[in-house]
Amino acid sequence: MLTGKFVASGCFAATLGLLAGPAMAGGGGGGGNGSCNSLPGWSALKNALTSSITPANGGLGDNMWGVIVDPSGIVCAVAFSGASYTSQWLGSRVIAAQKANTGNAFSLGHNSVPMNGKFPTGLALSTANLYSAVQPGGSLYGLQHSNPVETEVAYGNAPGGEGYPANAGSFGTPQDPMVGQRIGGVDVFGGGFGIYVGGLRVGGLGVSGDTSCTDHMVGWRTRHALGLDQFQGVAGVSGDSDHPDNIIFDITPNPYGGTGISAGGFGHPTCLNNPTAAAVAGLPAVR
Repeated sequence: MLTGKFVASGCFAATLGLLAGPAMAGGGGGGGNGSCNSLPGWSALKNALTSSITPANGGLGDNMWGVIVDPSGIVCAVAFSGASYTSQWLGSRVIAAQKANTGNAFSLGHNSVPMNGKFPTGLALSTANLYSAVQPGGSLYGLQHSNPVETEVAYGNAPGGEGYPANAGSFGTPQDPMVGQRIGGVDVFGGGFGIYVGGLRVGGLGVSGDTSCTDHMVGWRTRHALGLDQFQGVAGVSGDSDHPDNIIFDITPNPYGGTGISAGGFGHPTCLNNPTAAAVAGLPAVR
């Protein structure tokens, strides 16, 4: 969301084919309510989200939105941390859903990748890891336009029928109009994650409502509080096996102009009141 310096990308070696590989096999299922039934519900999401907002996350200290999707992209739960749906940025509701969809869509778990692949145990990519590659000249430039949000689902604006458009009072409740529908969308700054149980990708989590760096911090803690960080060897691009899909701050100015260069190709810009290096490194280790 808000960033302090908009700096960007160098290419990275991973290919789009690797990132967009097949869905997980051997657990978590396809789509439908059955997959949502195996994931935390609204109350658990709201409690985990609210408890994850701490000063150590940096940023503005705002309230947040959280969304969980199943492995097929169906929205399972939408919640907010404030007193009502107007207590946090309204635009962040749909952004959180996009982030959840992205974390699910571009992460892989066990039994998903050939054993001779670069990441044979699976690859987790947070939305923070995608920022540099989608900048002009990056290897995934345009990815953010590849899976548009279904706006009728997002806002409950389906034409015709009783109850449309949806009452905004239902936003962030168990009756949120996104629940049970596929929202789509791709988001490429901090706050979105694949979620894992037993090393298998079982969906995605998205958090939004503050700076994108703080969204990442809150989302990471929320995933941990929900017990959905059971990576069991799933790899990432951070170089830290305890924090495989953690945010990476390695962007430096480009002497030729533009938005900057990420040394490893997975970098994210710093933000207003950026989380400290100690806070980022001190996020709970995945399991």
